[in-house]
Amino acid sequence: MLESARAAWLDNSLLLGNPSSLHASGRAARRVVEESRESIAADLGVRPSAVIFTSGGTESDNLAIKGLFWKRREAITGTPVVIASPIEHHAVLDPLNWLAEHEGAEISWLPVDAFGRVSAADVQSAITAADGRAALVTVMWANNEIGTVQPVHEIAAVCRAAGVPFHTDAVQALGALPLDLSGIDAVTITGHKVGGPHGVGALIAETNLALVPVQHGGGQEREVRSGTLDAPGIAAFAVAVHEAVERQAVSAERLRELRERMVDGVAELVPSAVLNGDPVDRLPGNAHFSFPGCEGDALLMLLDAAGVDVSTGSACSAGIPEPSHVLLALGVDESTARGSLRFSLGRTSSTDDVEALLAALPGAVERASRAGSAARR
Repeated sequence: MLESARAAWLDNSLLLGNPSSLHASGRAARRVVEESRESIAADLGVRPSAVIFTSGGTESDNLAIKGLFWKRREAITGTPVVIASPIEHHAVLDPLNWLAEHEGAEISWLPVDAFGRVSAADVQSAITAADGRAALVTVMWANNEIGTVQPVHEIAAVCRAAGVPFHTDAVQALGALPLDLSGIDAVTITGHKVGGPHGVGALIAETNLALVPVQHGGGQEREVRSGTLDAPGIAAFAVAVHEAVERQAVSAERLRELRERMVDGVAELVPSAVLNGDPVDRLPGNAHFSFPGCEGDALLMLLDAAGVDVSTGSACSAGIPEPSHVLLALGVDESTARGSLRFSLGRTSSTDDVEALLAALPGAVERASRAGSAARR
């Protein structure tokens, strides 16, 4: 957490009132919430009424996707269609699959190119093919694994012209890219990606965007999101969002320089490594590599032993590692997809961190490659 966000949380953690209560303590907590809402709205260039506080990115994605689907299907004749990219975060993919299985939704999966990019033309084609049954379109602003940035404003324009709501998961983009939310119906953000606390986020949705609640209770947030609001967490979230937006350009340039040093170093030390995603139009702090002949989990553990935290894009089901769905959607074969790692740079990253990775990586790749060869034999 940012020190300033932590200080805001600590200062407001002494508040005992429920922001929905009418007594003095409740009003004090409500003032913190509303001032934070206004701060976030000002930083993102939206109206305060557009900011719906949630517990984080996953809840915001669920509220946008299920809430829009349930509302829109009331006016659709036939099977409603949700149009989405196949490289979304599981906070989007899993609600989509749930809607298909339990609510009869038809999912129209958009093609992606070799960099993982969706084209606005393909979105237009999918809307046309839905023939009036398109309930919504959801395409993430930037991919959490390979870092590729999507043409969200072109997609939003296509959706707006067709009268179809557009949602984008901007969890990775906030603080990393300049965000212009104009013309976008619903945007997901969260606190912990920008130095705020875990467990607090928001769905940015204009008040004319009708949503059906996912959970029911007190209806605290525009009658579409119930639950007692976490005033200290929201205060810290607002501080983190402000600093993320204010420092975005300077931070992005610094991270790009570190990333380029990392990319150049990996290419020099491990010539077989393959950089995934767009080489230029990507998140500034993201580098994603495939290491042919290696298992990503083995590489992760070897680098972890050297004090370097990295991530695979894989998930485990019943103890069996699965290759990244993102790389498979790009046409990468399963073996190569399993041998891939994401390297993420952030606010605290330094040149020394990059050099430590580069010092540890060749040995880790060599050992992982030997282990992979032995396993194949």
